[in-house]
Amino acid sequence: MVSLAFCLTVSSSLPVGAQDTWTWPEKPKNLQVLPKDWPGSRLRPVMVGFTRALGVRCSYCHKGEEGKTLSAYDFASDDNPNKNRAREMLRMLNDIEDHLKKIEPSGDRRVNMWCHTCHHGRPRPMTLDEELGEQYRKKGLQAALDDYADLKRKYYGRAAFDFGEDSLNVFGYSLLENSDTAGAVQVFKLNAAMFPDSANVWDSLAEGYLKAGDITQAQENYEKALKLDPESRSAKEALKRIKDSQASPKQK
Repeated sequence: MVSLAFCLTVSSSLPVGAQDTWTWPEKPKNLQVLPKDWPGSRLRPVMVGFTRALGVRCSYCHKGEEGKTLSAYDFASDDNPNKNRAREMLRMLNDIEDHLKKIEPSGDRRVNMWCHTCHHGRPRPMTLDEELGEQYRKKGLQAALDDYADLKRKYYGRAAFDFGEDSLNVFGYSLLENSDTAGAVQVFKLNAAMFPDSANVWDSLAEGYLKAGDITQAQENYEKALKLDPESRSAKEALKRIKDSQASPKQK
């Protein structure tokens, strides 16, 4: 059975005017995961739960055009590939619920798993660094940074993304691993500008400069990291290596 968390109060999730020309069917067609004997009145809160959890409208999974009345939709059709994706996700959800029943609760109530647990109002439940990485691979660094700014305006303060320092840091290191040192430095600089009191962001920026061959900037930023965190082992060791290399006679 589907999680009870789907049974939400119905609101304005349907397209404007749709309720004037369309009603939920008494006997829905082509139910493959949900119980086949469910009436439309039982199906309705589940579908509304899906749209809220993923931040989408009916056309995301069903055959129909956004903005058109729901009477123009073919809800029984399987033509939209997202419909079968949703079915598999629902099967996975039910499997997870079965496994959770085998685990002794750590609190006074058992944890409930449903779509919103992972999706938080987004169709694809990606972490922020994954989202930025995808934009980078498709369109380049500037598109990823623009996407970061757009996502922050839209989702900051909500559970959809982690806008702490770690997300940009992970993204920056992914660029380093792909030999885009200039891009990594740009990301690390942005992170340092937003979290200037974090020793870790300066340490990462220093590493980016070091990989780029800018020893002066690397040393300067390692020193900033060490000032904020005098116990930083990575900054201490990096500065020692830099000083040792500067003190060693140049090979001819």
